[in-house]
Amino acid sequence: MIADEDFAGFERRGWADDDTVAAYARDFARASEMAVPSLVAECAVEPGMAALDLCCGHGIVARGLAKAGAIVTGVDFSPSMLRIARTAVPEVRFVEGDAMALPLEDACFDAVTMGFGMPHVPDPPAALAEARRVLRPGGRLAYSVWQEVEQSALTYVFAAITAHGALGIALPPGPGATDYADPARAFAAMRAAGFDDLRLVQVNSRWRIEDPATPFDFFKDGTVRGGALLRPQPERNKAAIRAAVAAAVTANHGAEGPWDVPLPSVVISGRAM
Repeated sequence: MIADEDFAGFERRGWADDDTVAAYARDFARASEMAVPSLVAECAVEPGMAALDLCCGHGIVARGLAKAGAIVTGVDFSPSMLRIARTAVPEVRFVEGDAMALPLEDACFDAVTMGFGMPHVPDPPAALAEARRVLRPGGRLAYSVWQEVEQSALTYVFAAITAHGALGIALPPGPGATDYADPARAFAAMRAAGFDDLRLVQVNSRWRIEDPATPFDFFKDGTVRGGALLRPQPERNKAAIRAAVAAAVTANHGAEGPWDVPLPSVVISGRAM
């Protein structure tokens, strides 16, 4: 257990680690990037629009918005992520801030995106409310989130942890990684925050890998939750978890590589009323 630490502190500490951030940007985000075109399209971005990218991370969605011609502001709580973003996308203004209490004026954006940020804020409905506050009426919000399905790198890794992980290693209570992919929960929260014209788009995000155990490495090295569950494992348990992930990949996607391993996601969007 992460003792005496709430979810917000756990997330901030984890995403302040330069090695985790670098590994996410280098490896894990190969799948995250696949949602960017849908995020931009669902916001109907046009040249000259003012767009806000919440939980902007290392800037991949902000870059997509800028390429579509938007004037972009990115916000994230991680200085480590923002250092990469400012170098990678110098044309975007990046601001350190909290998605649940934005340092921005009301009704100042035409579009808001959030790429895989929902599981990382302690109160997702509060983040939706803030997105609505800073949107002009008629503007669109689009966010991406991972799906929980049987054939997914996420399922393979966390099922292996459940089966082979040491007892006593757990996370502080917080939002589930896939909670807001459920349209019933997501659409209810969006309506409560002041959005209509709700839509859900499936994204065939995935990793192409040469080693069937690679999802273990990507979650261990490039995520906060995965790292907190995998890095403290005794070596015997780590080896068993890694072997179980490799077995799941080969059982579901063929004995010979390279492998296209699904990490499916959805983009949910709505219009500010």
